[in-house]
Amino acid sequence: MAIMQKKVTVTLPQDLIERLNEAVPSRKRSLFITEAIREHLDLIEQINVLDVSAGSWSLDHHPEMKDEAAIDTWLQGLRQNWG
Repeated sequence: MAIMQKKVTVTLPQDLIERLNEAVPSRKRSLFITEAIREHLDLIEQINVLDVSAGSWSLDHHPEMKDEAAIDTWLQGLRQNWG
C-alpha cells in the first residue's frame, strides 16, 4: 500500500540548506527530511508522555524499589518465575 504524499514548501536558513546539499544527494533529500521530521516528532511525543506521567510512580506504591537490595530481591523473585 503506497503512502500518500503531498508536496509542501518550507523556508530554511541558508546555512542549513548548504549543509543539507553537502551531506545528502539531491534525489534523497525528501526521504532525509521526512526521516528527520519523523524522528524529531517521535522525540517530542516521548517527552510529552514523560511530562504527563511525571509523578505517577512513587515509593509508596512500590516499596520493592526503595533501594538496591530491595530491587535485587525483587529481580530474583521475578527471574525465578521465568524458569
